Amino acid sequence: MAESGAGERVTLERVRAHPVVGALVRAANAHLAAQGYTEHGSRHAELVARVSYNVLAHLGRSRREAELAEIAGYTHDIGNAIAREAHGQVGAAILVGILRELGMDPDEIATVAGAVGNHEEGVGQPVNVVSAALILADKSDVHRTRVQIRDPARFDIHDRVNYAVTRSFLRVDAEAKVARLELAVDTTIVPLMEYFEIFLTRMLMCRRAAEFLGCRFELEMNGVRLL
Repeated sequence: MAESGAGERVTLERVRAHPVVGALVRAANAHLAAQGYTEHGSRHAELVARVSYNVLAHLGRSRREAELAEIAGYTHDIGNAIAREAHGQVGAAILVGILRELGMDPDEIATVAGAVGNHEEGVGQPVNVVSAALILADKSDVHRTRVQIRDPARFDIHDRVNYAVTRSFLRVDAEAKVARLELAVDTTIVPLMEYFEIFLTRMLMCRRAAEFLGCRFELEMNGVRLL
């Protein structure tokens, strides 16, 4: 595919239509499923893209910043097609070439790649507003539909916690400057403490991301505010 002229407006539709992106999204999920991980395919990609866009839109950021967050959200896990470890950095490196081929402005490429390369818990940090929106959207996707193992007897703690969550919604209140993750959790499947056992690092990352956007992060489970 020939390289387009630099500076063209690249949208999620164009990125999604790129054959390499589609192949990487599918392979990332297939490879992680083979290793027993939760879903990281098109469902997760589409959801994180939409929520990333909405976070910045609700906070009054520019439409273009929201579009870049949407692109970062859709592509953030493509590095899993290569390897799970450092998949953010691997995905960012791959993405630079794809976005350059599509003709995206170099500064926008740097913004999107920086967001993708910094979304992993334990190593990532919010480095720009696109990155902060991506972190909030990605870490908020906890839901039973992500569980790919069909036999509950084979569930590990990640599967149990995700399966126990029957509703997950990230609510952004620009006036109150709050980003609130609202979860409905079936406590007959897991006690609430198991959520914190595996997701505490993610919630701390969400707090840093919210603060980067000038907001406070809150966690609500079954109608009770816990953070």
